[in-house]
Amino acid sequence: MPSIAKTAGALAGLVAIASALPAQPKLSSRQNDIYNLVKRQNAAAAALGLQDVDILQFALTLEWLEASFYQQGFAQFPDDQFTALGLNAAQLADLKGIGTSEQAHVGLLQGAIAQAGVQPVQPCTYNFGFTDAAGMVATAAILESVGVSAYLGAAPLVSDGGILSTAASIVTVEARHQSFIRSASGVAVSPSPLDTPLGPKAVFSLAAPFIQSCPAGSNLILTAFPTLTMVSPAPVAGVMNIVAGTNIQVQSDAASTASFCGFTNSAAPGGTAFTAFDAANGCALPPNLAGIVYVTLTSNNPATGVLTDDITVAGPMVMQLS
Repeated sequence: MPSIAKTAGALAGLVAIASALPAQPKLSSRQNDIYNLVKRQNAAAAALGLQDVDILQFALTLEWLEASFYQQGFAQFPDDQFTALGLNAAQLADLKGIGTSEQAHVGLLQGAIAQAGVQPVQPCTYNFGFTDAAGMVATAAILESVGVSAYLGAAPLVSDGGILSTAASIVTVEARHQSFIRSASGVAVSPSPLDTPLGPKAVFSLAAPFIQSCPAGSNLILTAFPTLTMVSPAPVAGVMNIVAGTNIQVQSDAASTASFCGFTNSAAPGGTAFTAFDAANGCALPPNLAGIVYVTLTSNNPATGVLTDDITVAGPMVMQLS
């Protein structure tokens, strides 16, 4: 049996070796923000009463919307409208392939939900409001970006590893869709180093204006925030070249109860940058934002940069910044 002295000596040696090893890197400020966001979103899911199957139903609702979007768009607009935008034959085939992928995502999620013993939600009746191929492609760029944000925001809410793996296999493809459409549109493919997660209620609020009605049993337990629209600068279909400090004027039925604008973007410390808002003058665009920015009206401006449902008054709306 080894003596206490020998054991102590061995332990001392181990301590010396451990001390000589390189120190493990500490989490960066941004990594800590992401970690804290995960914790907040798990708490938010519990507050909303969301279970894993609810997250799957939420994802299926979005995939039905996207699949229907491409199906209706390609049925409505002939190929020559897309080639007139500068798309070559290969790019047009890729764009149509995105619609095929979205339909495959529908089938995958239907199977996962059915295996859980739950009836999958059915497609709703939609009104996408596009009038030409250019408008469709511009809307597609936003939908794919929102899709990426939706999966990123929902991932921390899932407790089952198998379901999380299913979601991960979809979000990587959604990101490729997003990159292709941006590239084909002639704008920066990756305008920011990180994508922006968005919570389920905010994502549903972005989808809700496209949904006219849903079959019985296919309505989610989520309710949308009041809508928010941009008045000035005039909204455009695509990337907006506006600089920090520009006054953003917005409109919402709930604007009278708001005190701040929240600009949610991966570059904002804590996730969201807040600026003062009043209905007459709007609010100023914060600095250092790029890519997809989700704008909300809020009742508070926490110094942590944390946007939560309880302070959200209206929105979000989507801005694409260069």
